[in-house]
Amino acid sequence: MKRIWVKCGLFLLLAGAGNAWAQQPEAEAKVYLQSSRLAGFKYYEGRKLWPQLKTGDELKLVREADNPHDGNAIGVEWQGHKLGHVPRTDNAALARFMDHGQHLEARITALPKEKRRGRWIEFEVYMAH
Repeated sequence: MKRIWVKCGLFLLLAGAGNAWAQQPEAEAKVYLQSSRLAGFKYYEGRKLWPQLKTGDELKLVREADNPHDGNAIGVEWQGHKLGHVPRTDNAALARFMDHGQHLEARITALPKEKRRGRWIEFEVYMAH
């Protein structure tokens, strides 16, 4: 009899926890997809905006299906300014997700400055549930 109560109590506890998780805002449920180094930084507005960029800043991914150089192209924007692209080597899966209506989020994770190669931006991409 005691085991049944323990099992029932555990079930109710887990069911209650499941309900609490289900009630959390959907924006909190994210799946990490990848980390990339921004491509094309020197060709867009990144140099001009560098002093304003911060680790943790939100980036907008913009699908560029009609890009003549890469059918999987995804632009990367910060506050309406284009900073570059998701690298060609990293964009195919993200492009498929976006083409199927999946919402992807990105954030700046690193803004290092290399002496010989200049500045660059590293970012992570998440799938929002």
